[in-house]
Order: sequence, then C-alpha cells, then structure tokens
Amino acid sequence: MELELLAVIVVIAIALTFDYTNGFHDAANAIATSVSTRALTPRVALVMAAIMNLVGAFFGTKVAKTIGSGIIENPSGPNGLWIIASAVLGAISWNLITWWFGLPSSSSHALIGGLGGAAIAAGVAVQWDTVVSKVIIPMILSPLAGIALGYLVMTGILWAFRRANPARVSRGFRWAQTASAAAMAFGHGLQDAAKTAGVIVLTLNITGYHTGDGIPFWVLLLSATFIALGTYSGGWRIMRTLGRRIIHMTPPQGFAAELTASSILYVAGMGFGAPISTTHTITSAIMGVGWTKRFTAVRWGVAGNIVGAWVLTFPGAGLAAVTLYWISMLFH
Repeated sequence: MELELLAVIVVIAIALTFDYTNGFHDAANAIATSVSTRALTPRVALVMAAIMNLVGAFFGTKVAKTIGSGIIENPSGPNGLWIIASAVLGAISWNLITWWFGLPSSSSHALIGGLGGAAIAAGVAVQWDTVVSKVIIPMILSPLAGIALGYLVMTGILWAFRRANPARVSRGFRWAQTASAAAMAFGHGLQDAAKTAGVIVLTLNITGYHTGDGIPFWVLLLSATFIALGTYSGGWRIMRTLGRRIIHMTPPQGFAAELTASSILYVAGMGFGAPISTTHTITSAIMGVGWTKRFTAVRWGVAGNIVGAWVLTFPGAGLAAVTLYWISMLFH
C-alpha cells in the first residue's frame, strides 16, 4: 500500500509538472496581444494572467470531468499508473518541443493525444464517441468560430468608431485590453488547469483513493496553483509569434481578438465541458481580426506553420506516450 501511494504521488507530481509547462507554454495566449500593443507591460501582464488563471480553474469542473472520465476507460492496477504517467510525460515532451521552436501548439490536445496513445499501446479502450463529440468536433469548430467572430467583432468596432479620433480610440482600447486580457486568462484557467485536475482524478480513481467524477477542492487548488506559477514564469518565444508575427496588432485589434477568444472558451468549457484549445482559439481570432484590414495583412505563412503544429500535436504527443509506455514495460 505504501509503495502504491508513493506511485500515486509520483504520477500526480508528473501531472503538476505538465500543468506548470502548460502555464508557461500557454501564458502567451492570454497576454501576447496586450503586450504587443503596449496595453500592459510584460511583467504586469504575467502577474494578472497568473491570478486570473488561478481563479478560472475553479470554474472548469465540467472540463475536468471530461478528461477524468470521458477520454479513456479507467485502467486498473499499477499498469494504469504507467499509462497515465506515459501519457502526461508524452504531453510534456510535445510542449517542450513546440515551446523551443516558438510554435503555439495545443497543450490540451497534447494531453488528450498522450492519453489516447498510451491507452492504445496498453490495450485500454478509448472512448471514441466522447473524443469525437467533445474533442474532434470542437477542435474543428473553435478555430472557425474564432476567425468568423473575430472578423465580425472587429468589423463592428471599425464601424462604431469610424468617425472617432484614432489616437483617442487607441488609448481607450489599451485600457479595455486590461479587461479582455484578464478574461482571456480566466478562460485559460477554466480550460487548462481543469484538464490537469481531470488527470489527477483519473489517477485517484484507478488506485481507489477516489470514486466518481467529482473534483475534490484540493485537486483544483493544486492544479490552479501550478498553472499560475507556470504562467508567471512566462512564455516569451511563443508570445513573439502570437503578438507580432501573425499580424501587427493595434489595441482595438487586440481587444477584439481577446474578447472573441475568451467568449468561445467560456461557452465551450462552462456550457459543454468541451476541452478546446486556448491556442487554437486566440490564434484563429487574431487571424479573423487581421482579415478586416486586408487578406494579405495576415502573415499566412506563419499561420500555416502554426496549423502544421496543430495537425501534428495528436500523433506527436501520442507517439511520444507510446514510446514512453513501451520503455516503462521494460522495467516491469
């Protein structure tokens, strides 16, 4: 029993490490536009994002339940812990690879890909109906919604302020971006910290330390704390990609992108418990906003590289998890 408890603690520690890497990998999602438009200084933006990530985590129980009980069948015994550990380590590996190259890939899909890959390698059933309805379909719809709504919101702003003084409008939207960036960070906590909470609950269920899909408060608190710490450490490589390389952002554009993305995150997470990607959502919203200027204002080559990273995330993280699971079998 003591050995099993130690193994549970180790797996939870690995999950919290993923949570931390998720924080610094995806910190850019919440604050890149605000920093690039000089609405907020980098350090102030990171502190605000860390706090709002912490708060948002406590509103993401539906997402946590989807991850904890809806992706794979509960594997039993010590082998189940190997599966979870391999899945999360695979997701961490993918996060670090894409962070190194400055590509804003999805930590959410890396985790889900890792869970699926490790489960398949171990012969554990994947709940494909849930994966399709709550992962694949939202994965396709959320970027489309981001582009369309980003375009519409920015078009509305341009129309509403068409006769206003541009300098005054820019100053006003710099202030407004403080609220929209906070909303974006809240949505990131709601989505991504909850995913780690779901993994921890799955770990506890496997070993009998918890039953059901309810999320204990201490699990949410741990997940929220580690993603907040990771967020505060920053993600500067990815921030440059999102904030400057896709389009040259202005304060109204930054506000429109953040408002669009945070709205989609809330609807998906609190309404449907769908673990969508904050990365996909904000990136597509930035594209939609940029499109209102002109089609060529968006650097589609950079966007294409980002989409390539999205496509590779599921198989990349899954393959890493499979490899790690096979390696773990050598020590059984």
